[in-house]
Amino acid sequence: MSHVVLEDVTKRYAGHVALAGVSVSVEQGEMLALLGPSGCGKTTLLRCVAGLTAFDSGRLTIGGVDMTGVPVRRRPIGMVFQSYALFPNLTVRGNIGFPLTVRRETKTGVAERVEEMLELVGLSEQGDRLPNQLSGGQQQRVALARALAPRPEVLLLDEPLSALDAQVRHRLRDEVRRIQHQVGITTVFVTHDQAEALAISDRVAVMNAGDIEQCAAPSEIYTAPSTRFAAGFVGNRNTLELRTSGGRVTAGGAFDVEAPWERVLCMFRPEDVSLRREGPGARALVDVTVFLGATTRVYVQAEVNGSPATVFADLPSRAAASLSPGDAVRLSVDPGHVQVFPA
Repeated sequence: MSHVVLEDVTKRYAGHVALAGVSVSVEQGEMLALLGPSGCGKTTLLRCVAGLTAFDSGRLTIGGVDMTGVPVRRRPIGMVFQSYALFPNLTVRGNIGFPLTVRRETKTGVAERVEEMLELVGLSEQGDRLPNQLSGGQQQRVALARALAPRPEVLLLDEPLSALDAQVRHRLRDEVRRIQHQVGITTVFVTHDQAEALAISDRVAVMNAGDIEQCAAPSEIYTAPSTRFAAGFVGNRNTLELRTSGGRVTAGGAFDVEAPWERVLCMFRPEDVSLRREGPGARALVDVTVFLGATTRVYVQAEVNGSPATVFADLPSRAAASLSPGDAVRLSVDPGHVQVFPA
């Protein structure tokens, strides 16, 4: 059942179109990621759901109730801001309990809920500390606990992990997912981090120029992007601009796929590239190898349809150990993993 529904939502700022008729729904208990480059409209869309930004036209419903024009205080949402926005003069317990106090819940009720939230986010021992006595990761957990304390129907996260270093961010993204699953709350979060969106969301909405290019499961976004932008934005891809012949692209023996346009962009993942010493495929020379740990990125120079092309492959490091710059190899790509778009 759709819990949050946006229908044809538009927003303009002084002639600039921030949202161009966006329609999307979020299922009960689902986590939806809004992913896209800066200025694509993802934060504006989140703020429209929160009620912090009024949209020009369209409709928003939460739990089947029309929320269009309803003020923030009357919306059943909890929000975690990028800056966390914790009160510096209040302890962890004071911050978490603040929205409950504003709602004039009993002292006993507030205290019990605060302890429940502290246990949920793993901060039971830090309840009496001030925000400046906590690490960035701990502050993020306090902000999450405060947002969940009033039992909202919907949780909104505005790039809540972007201020953290990489190692802490990776650990906490899994923690956020665990908490979201445990609480079972419908969640929308904004991020520009592709790995973050793919790792913890049920669906990803890829946004560009104020609209949604594709909204699907992370695995589908990664393996079967439906638009040229989605294919180029999410993950790493090789991109070759080629001419067709007889409705096909042969790519110099590297792959052979159907293509209904005269000039096309062929896009494929580096992990779908095979490099062999002998056998079928396009002739290529190893240019550079970059050790990445478990995998090694190998750049090769090849001639594809009469034109020079640079292609990179991600190979298991043990398999790539025997390759050196200048080595002759055969390049091939699984045709089932080649995406074709008009050039």
